[in-house]
Amino acid sequence: MDRLTEMEAFATVVDQGGFTDAAKKMGISKSAVSKHVSSLEARLGARLLNRTTRRVSPTEIGLAYYDRARRVLNDAGEADALVTSMQSAPSGLLRISVATDFGVNHLSPVLGDFLSEFPDITVNMVLNNRYVELISEGFDMAVRIGELEDSSLRARKLTETTKRMIASPAYFEKYGRPEKIDDLNDHKLLHYSNQSSGNVWKVTAPSGEKRQIRTAGWLSVNDGQSLLNAAIAGLGIAYLPSFLYSEAMEQGLVVDAIPELPTETQGIYAVYPPGRFTQPKVRAFIDFLVHSFAQKGPSEW
Repeated sequence: MDRLTEMEAFATVVDQGGFTDAAKKMGISKSAVSKHVSSLEARLGARLLNRTTRRVSPTEIGLAYYDRARRVLNDAGEADALVTSMQSAPSGLLRISVATDFGVNHLSPVLGDFLSEFPDITVNMVLNNRYVELISEGFDMAVRIGELEDSSLRARKLTETTKRMIASPAYFEKYGRPEKIDDLNDHKLLHYSNQSSGNVWKVTAPSGEKRQIRTAGWLSVNDGQSLLNAAIAGLGIAYLPSFLYSEAMEQGLVVDAIPELPTETQGIYAVYPPGRFTQPKVRAFIDFLVHSFAQKGPSEW
């Protein structure tokens, strides 16, 4: 007899507390269930169940076997579900969380192609500048930039972005150009107010030393695009990722504040809840993003 069927019959008898209910659960006859369990006991050379006229309960050996058998059956069920999900067409509602600046500038423009390719998927993209709890807030995935804080989530790198201190040529004409990191203390800095570290810039000196710049700054705002606009307007120096400033730099609207500093690189990731297998709609969107951003970053956007 099939080993998995014998295991399933035995485990179901234990779960249901008897052969009659186990037979109903499995959709086979009571005698068939009994035959599977007897065959299993004969093969193992051990009695797994105590049988009385009133109830059926596992022996000590049976209980130990049940724990392992149930794990095997659960794994087998998940393996079947994995194959089924991988063969099924992606569909359903896909809820995505993404930072406003990246979502507006780089995710929104490619959504049309994704929806055309996967017409059975509907997308609810939520743009915000706060850290969301994927599972408790009902998101299927998020796009996150920089160091990943939640190690329990699964992640796949989409691309990379560089991060530089930039300002307008007009600002430097008016206030002078910083030549080294310490000179930034005398300049007007534009801060991102949603940073968990506060108004602190983490930069790398030419020597490789990690430095932290702590100043109150002239302007704080919780949106990267607004910081870029402020930098273009000559309000100060902003510390921004290349996916925001690259076009403005190409047009000469902003320039690198201290070109001699090493380039800081950050990863851009798709993150999603842990599990034995990924939902087809999530896998389809992540694969699409990897393809879409294959020629993007870290400096070219």
